[in-house]
Amino acid sequence: AEFVELQKTFADSENSWTVNVAAIDQNTFDLSVKNPNKKEEVTLRQPQAILEEMKALDEESAEIINSILELI
Repeated sequence: AEFVELQKTFADSENSWTVNVAAIDQNTFDLSVKNPNKKEEVTLRQPQAILEEMKALDEESAEIINSILELI
């Protein structure tokens, strides 16, 4: 249904795979299958790095709590 509506006006959407002719490499004419509108995926951090950061934050929190307890 979306295709039929967009086709009437030739409008692009996030699902469109249209590519500007000027953007095509004239040497290879590469038309490989990839959505030009797709956002790049964010690289996730390694689990070990996340755990190390959590440990450091926990230690920092413990220091703050101890400082507060000393004030009481």
